[in-house]
Amino acid sequence: MAAARYVIALGSNRRGRHGSPERELAAALVAVGGVQAVSPVLRTAPLGPSKRRYANAAAVIESDEAPPALLRRLKAIERRFGRRRGQMWSSRVIDLDIVLWSGGAWSSDGLTVPHAAFRQRRFVLDPLLRIVPRWRDPLTGRTVRQLATRLTRSVPMPRCDDVGP
Repeated sequence: MAAARYVIALGSNRRGRHGSPERELAAALVAVGGVQAVSPVLRTAPLGPSKRRYANAAAVIESDEAPPALLRRLKAIERRFGRRRGQMWSSRVIDLDIVLWSGGAWSSDGLTVPHAAFRQRRFVLDPLLRIVPRWRDPLTGRTVRQLATRLTRSVPMPRCDDVGP
């Protein structure tokens, strides 16, 4: 496979052997390699039962791996960093997800690209806005900027006379 570009989402909300969640993200980027661009680290509120805030970032990497091979490598990095399978939404030392791929869409081997939930997650879209605002979602055709705008725009309340009798 020729070199492809991937957008990887990174998250951490627990200290690990590299130190703070921000240091875990930095160490993970070194382990992943092929980094072309990195967003600033953003601190975000957790989803689910975890009480610790997350450090989130995104990176564009280049790799000659097919999506399933890259996913296997990312999961091996997570294990080396101390990530254990367990409760969904729990605190974690590192979380690495393939969000987008320059090859478009992919679905097989337990992997779906683009990431199924990225369009509804500000903690993914906000870092993406910093590095790939014009990257298009291959399924909707919308840019990252358009997806973020749709997610964050306010919906007007109906006027009293629009509600009915």
